[in-house]
Amino acid sequence: MKFFKDKEGHIVVVQRPNIPLIGWLIFTVISLFIKSSSWHTFFGYVSFGLIFTWAWLEITTGKSYFRRTIGVIALLLALYYHLK
Repeated sequence: MKFFKDKEGHIVVVQRPNIPLIGWLIFTVISLFIKSSSWHTFFGYVSFGLIFTWAWLEITTGKSYFRRTIGVIALLLALYYHLK
């Protein structure tokens, strides 16, 4: 199925996490333990910026349509939770 394949015909569903995704995870976990309002907000904004960057990279350079779809879903969820 072409949805899961790259240009060379390889199935691309899961990839090794890249820097923005790893950073998002780290900053999200840190923000769960920080109770100070200003620091919690700071870590929340950095976390949002990193997941936004990761999603944008998936949308624009994803190897398969599946990866690009994951990027769109992640971007929409990030915007929803950030703006609510």
